[in-house]
Amino acid sequence: MKRTIAVIAGGDSAEFEISLQTANHIFASLDPKKYIPYLITFKGMDWNVKIEDQNYPVDKNDFSFTRNGEKVKFDFAYIGIHGTPGENGILQGYLQLLNIPHSTCGVLSSSLSFNKHACNSFLKSYNFNIAKSVLLKKGQKFSSPEIESSLGMPCFVKPNADGSSFGISKVKRVEDLEEAIYKAFNEGNEVIIEEFIDGLEFTCGLVKTKKESIIFPVTEVLPKKEFFDYEAKYDPNMAEEITPARISDELTLRIQNLSSDVYDALKCKGIVRVDYMIRQDEIFILEANTIPGMTANSFIPKQVAAMNKELKDILSLVIENEF
Repeated sequence: MKRTIAVIAGGDSAEFEISLQTANHIFASLDPKKYIPYLITFKGMDWNVKIEDQNYPVDKNDFSFTRNGEKVKFDFAYIGIHGTPGENGILQGYLQLLNIPHSTCGVLSSSLSFNKHACNSFLKSYNFNIAKSVLLKKGQKFSSPEIESSLGMPCFVKPNADGSSFGISKVKRVEDLEEAIYKAFNEGNEVIIEEFIDGLEFTCGLVKTKKESIIFPVTEVLPKKEFFDYEAKYDPNMAEEITPARISDELTLRIQNLSSDVYDALKCKGIVRVDYMIRQDEIFILEANTIPGMTANSFIPKQVAAMNKELKDILSLVIENEF
């Protein structure tokens, strides 16, 4: 019997359209011999299963839908939402209440990794190397000179709890800091300001199951802009991505082992991607992405291809791990 899979897209963040691309790529990559997938789009409380040009509303009481008088229930949910409610634990809690297995971390790990400052503080407690940062809450008074004294210039200003790359600024002058902070506050109620690390950027994906662990090749990221923002992330002309990275076997192994350690420390599940900056021989963890992009242009599908593996087989590992 084929398993019935809900591939969930959309959500309520600025990356709604990218989520649709992620989910569509997952949907198209699932093994048709094993699974019957349905694409579900979330927007607020409007949840619909789309089949051809017809929408069927989701019954939120049991996460099912009815088509031609037949009720369809799901064996598994593959979450492709970037940002809320898919990346911060909200959707995971709902699915767990209904005993529907899903592709991502649980509630605690999802909500922890989604909050940059909380995740950084947690990882620091395990002696992981993290950039210095300052957290601001909306309405809180702040002093730009004091922030400059603590972190130096340039620095990065980001929304603290957001799954997207919107609202990020690289600030080079203290007089521009206030404007960047208010820009980030447009995306959320907390802002994190991080020291600038003058180095090279790398990223590494991985997946662990009860049967095996697969750590993907490391990718070297060379933005053609000043930093890897939303445009650089999703426009293939705005960044050069080299997989495997042009680094030594020793450094590759250090990054892969560190990714495995971060995965375990955060109690992750499913496919995760960990981003890094490396300054000389010092490795800094930028963040752990518990629902990394899975578009055709995203890092994970390219890293899987670089291993001469098929994405459908990796997705099957994630799904079958729950049964």
